[in-house]
Amino acid sequence: MAENLLQIQNICAGIQEKEILHDVSFNIQAAQIHVLMGPNGAGKSTLGNVLMGNPEYSISSGKLLFDGVDITNFPTDKRAKAGMFLSFQDPLEVPGISLESFIRSAMQQVTGQKIKLMAFKKELEKAMDVLDMSHSYAERDLNVGFSGGEKKKSEILQLLMLKPKFAILDETDSGLDVDAVRTVSRGIEEFQKNVGGALLIITHSTRILESLHVDYTHIMVRGRIVKSGDGSLVNEINEKGFDPFIPEDIKQAIRKEELAAAAKAAMDAVKAASANGGLQ
Repeated sequence: MAENLLQIQNICAGIQEKEILHDVSFNIQAAQIHVLMGPNGAGKSTLGNVLMGNPEYSISSGKLLFDGVDITNFPTDKRAKAGMFLSFQDPLEVPGISLESFIRSAMQQVTGQKIKLMAFKKELEKAMDVLDMSHSYAERDLNVGFSGGEKKKSEILQLLMLKPKFAILDETDSGLDVDAVRTVSRGIEEFQKNVGGALLIITHSTRILESLHVDYTHIMVRGRIVKSGDGSLVNEINEKGFDPFIPEDIKQAIRKEELAAAAKAAMDAVKAASANGGLQ
């Protein structure tokens, strides 16, 4: 295994003609926990999708190395087989396939081996117990009729069963109450203890981090990493917010865009009033 499990080298990427990520670079070593934080619209989820090879996103420049191999042009399934995993912010509902069947099929695809049913069921139930999930969920259609919290537990269940080398958790704690966050955190702890996989946790909140040892924290604003530090940076964000870490050039660009948007809104209002018979 390479010293750096994942190397993100000067990545510029986006969707269609819009560039969202600008020259993003950092490395993640095996078993490390990295946290990616930033205001809404910063590009955090875009980075997660780019790392996992979502075909809707394209890399215009830069390189991704995973375990020493250039995966920049790898499709999603090949990245998954290499040991990568993405937990979705808003997990999809898939009628017609049970949670149990989905996970077993995914395990077989990733390992290339047939999974023995009884041993699989035993391991699945053990993982569900860690997450306080009723075993009956295994037979239900994937995420169909699941609450938000149950969907997030379903994602962590897949993490525990697939045992990837590296997992991206995208807003896994969003929409969860305090008890559900604790349960999900317990699942993440179990993953680290039994698998030792590396994690990139994308989050707005810090509740999910309270029981985890964070090695590095990165702040993203407007598709750029504007600050990186150790776990203590999370506490600074809690105390000060993101504003002190945003470079002045980005602040000026934001102000210009806000002024332009306000001017456009005013002009549109004038045009609308004129079209309706003039200003009152």
